[in-house]
Amino acid sequence: MQQADMSDLSPQEVDAMKHLVGSLDDRGFLTQPPADVALQTSLPLDTVQEALKVLKTFEPAGIGARDLSECLLLQLQVKNRGDSLASRIVRDHFALLTRRRIPEIARKIGAHMDDVCVAIEEIGTLDPSPGRRFADDNNRVVVPDVTVENDRGEWKIILNSDYIPRLRISNTYKEMIAKGALSKDERDYVRERIRSGKFLINSIEQRQQTIERITREIIRVQEEFFQHGVAKLKPLTMTQIADAVGVHETTVSRAIANKFIKTPHGVFDFKFFFTPGYQAESGASVSNTSVKEMIDELVSLEDKSQPLSDQEIVAKLQEKGINIARRTVAKYREELGLLPSNLRRDYT
Repeated sequence: MQQADMSDLSPQEVDAMKHLVGSLDDRGFLTQPPADVALQTSLPLDTVQEALKVLKTFEPAGIGARDLSECLLLQLQVKNRGDSLASRIVRDHFALLTRRRIPEIARKIGAHMDDVCVAIEEIGTLDPSPGRRFADDNNRVVVPDVTVENDRGEWKIILNSDYIPRLRISNTYKEMIAKGALSKDERDYVRERIRSGKFLINSIEQRQQTIERITREIIRVQEEFFQHGVAKLKPLTMTQIADAVGVHETTVSRAIANKFIKTPHGVFDFKFFFTPGYQAESGASVSNTSVKEMIDELVSLEDKSQPLSDQEIVAKLQEKGINIARRTVAKYREELGLLPSNLRRDYT
């Protein structure tokens, strides 16, 4: 709107601009067509369209686009590249671009594949979400509740008590009872408050002890993870930990809620260690997280000119003694943000 204030807009166009800006999503894309804005505001459609035309000239380049292809085209136009090969690819062959069908693009556009590759590299430098830089920063700083360190071959547990309040019962109330100046009701009331205070203090201490016991049991089960990393993570349930620690499963769930543990391999949510898994042919248990790690590694090491299909990944995992269905591999691959093999192929 600061840019709008510096633009030569009529009062009606300023009103239209306010509604258009308000309809931008976090990426900077327009979520309402001009016709809908005109209906909602009772402004002439040509006024809204003129305001939108001005909005698309604002910084950052790409703001006010209807979709990704228009967003990229707006950025190329700002760079005076509106007639470039990159613009032609985005404008006329966007579907092929998203699937990286480079030979097909080159054939349809009548250009050499090397030139198409250079143009695609140029497109790759553009910002697909120009509004993101103004979105709220939802990143949060995580302070570990527990730190696990290897001290001469022994795992040492360090509880972070910095956020735990230092509580004690004030001697003032004890002295009030000792002096005998209180009535029976007053004395009973103070005694009840002292009991409540002691219960709270004991509960906080007990919770810290429970977290330590849970951590110690996690270390016992997941020792290979602490030594070697995520690939060695084993299947684990809260019921197993609850039985070992001697508390109810819900107590474990409450104790670890929103708590983090610092390990030699990074900081993890406590719930990270609780995951189902598979039984390998060797008899060893392998967690879902470890299987995902294996899939990620297989894809990272594959020949990009002949990427692994989901069925080929299944075969690779079977070689490691892990029997898993193809649809499960596809599910894990999608959760890892990995494209299907036909979209991972590098034609260069």
